[in-house]
Amino acid sequence: MTPTPSALWARAGSRLLVKALEEFAYEELLLPEPVPDAPGAYRLALADGVHWTLRATRGAFGAWRVDPDSPRRHPAPPAGEEAGPERLLLDARPLLGWDGPTTAEVLRELTATRQAEARVLARAVPAAALADLSHADLETHQNGHPCMLLNKGRLGFSAADSAAYAPEAAGTVRLRWAAVHRTLAGYAGGPGLDAERLLAEELDPGVREEFAAVLGAACAESGRAAADFVWLPVHPFHWDEAVAPLFAPYLADGRIVPLGEGPDRYRPLQSVRTLTNLDHPHRRDVKVPLLIRNTLVWRGLAPGPTAAAPEVSRWLHALRAADPYLRDELRFHPLGEVASVAVRHPLYDAVADAPYRYHELLGAVWREPLAGLLREGERARTLAALLGTGSDGRTLVAELVARSGLPARAWLERFFAALLPGLLHHLYRHGVAFCPHGENTVLLSDAGEVPSGIAVKDFAEDVNLLPGARPEYAGLPADADAVLLRWPARELAHSLLSAVFAGHFRHFAPLVAESLEVPEREFWSLVRAEVERYHARFPQLADRFAEFGLLAPEFGRVALNREQLLGGAFHDRAEKDEGFDVVHGTVPNPLAGGRI
Repeated sequence: MTPTPSALWARAGSRLLVKALEEFAYEELLLPEPVPDAPGAYRLALADGVHWTLRATRGAFGAWRVDPDSPRRHPAPPAGEEAGPERLLLDARPLLGWDGPTTAEVLRELTATRQAEARVLARAVPAAALADLSHADLETHQNGHPCMLLNKGRLGFSAADSAAYAPEAAGTVRLRWAAVHRTLAGYAGGPGLDAERLLAEELDPGVREEFAAVLGAACAESGRAAADFVWLPVHPFHWDEAVAPLFAPYLADGRIVPLGEGPDRYRPLQSVRTLTNLDHPHRRDVKVPLLIRNTLVWRGLAPGPTAAAPEVSRWLHALRAADPYLRDELRFHPLGEVASVAVRHPLYDAVADAPYRYHELLGAVWREPLAGLLREGERARTLAALLGTGSDGRTLVAELVARSGLPARAWLERFFAALLPGLLHHLYRHGVAFCPHGENTVLLSDAGEVPSGIAVKDFAEDVNLLPGARPEYAGLPADADAVLLRWPARELAHSLLSAVFAGHFRHFAPLVAESLEVPEREFWSLVRAEVERYHARFPQLADRFAEFGLLAPEFGRVALNREQLLGGAFHDRAEKDEGFDVVHGTVPNPLAGGRI
């Protein structure tokens, strides 16, 4: 592999150093103190007499904005060493309480993230070029989770794997296909979508005939019936890392049959394990497991949620179809997970307390493609993409506003009107919370770059409900009910408070202030106005407005870096979802008015 150029390595390190200081200070993992008589200057005292200095301003939620040219280590590192993010974390290790294995894992993931960041920088293009990119191509220019420092570690990938399969590599992937016997696998599909129809829509006739001949020959040898197998795609990395070695008993006894490589070229989206079809954009996106750990979790597919995904999607689609506000007035699209194959592993099933990654080894989910939603001239971009800045220093959002011809405030009003009402209505009226962070929420814009609606994705594991048997859940299928987590209203409200407001707008608002000259206070007043517009439209839900507390003076600070670095993310837990996100203290709510 070609080494990372030193200039790109330095720029990536500078970005991550600033991010570490900002996000760790926000979560109070590190506590910079103001320097007396020096407005905007801070001192961060660490162990062994080491301290760092920086300049910063504060924003909504008590956020930190560090001047990227200001961080300095005192004393300076020895000659030949860099005062970069790695040195900061080593200096902070005693304060953070990391043992040796944890520290080593943090540095390993930081190095991998920095390499990926450098690859993003190497491919940077001007904002105008970003605005012209398709959804799939734009995904290759994004920077990962805005709140998490170690957001592109992808532990398990080699350097060659990252060059082949990471989104920022902008490569293509051809999926391998396998047939799995029904003693190990089960197919689930939405209404009218049985396995035969799914395969007819996802594979060309010649490919199906070729694969069927391979399966037929294997069945002639094993004595099994081809009709007793279900087919699914497998990521080539995952075949080598997980299927070939861990499913070896079932490959040997003929219950798993390799069929061959599919001809379609796919591209990984930001989640890495979800891929979109480049050759046939109207074919479905495919979500497959990868035996890698990225951000907080191993990226497998649990059999229960995988099997229930089509039922969860059917219920969400039925809910939308029966609600005139969602159906007729809003452009709100749940991207249905319309078919799935869930595969179990009998040996690991017998080890209930095995690390959860051993219970999520094989499966596939097919999701409705964005291409099927778009009208003439429309574009689709994730919310995460709106945080982008081109190589020319111009922000993508400034380019989009300029193309729309609207004043910046008017464009933002259209943006909030496209984004918030559907999420608010699901939460208030139906007690349904999506996980609408920047990667899961896709902004739809018309041919004039005016926001018109959103699409949301990731349901079976990321849709949450309120506790109890509520009337809104009367039509919820039992299979779906069994996999959807339930939280009290104030925690369910974090689907907006933390995923959108603190998780995304905390970064978007200062970008808007700088590039569109809309001050943060005005930004948040526009957000509040859209929430209040919904409240005025549905006064009959007033008791729920108070129950969820979106306009409360403060709310709990979700601390994802604390969860990743202090909450056992490096441990081999048997249970992935131990509880609600780690919350540390509270933050002032800018929607409460006068809280910035």
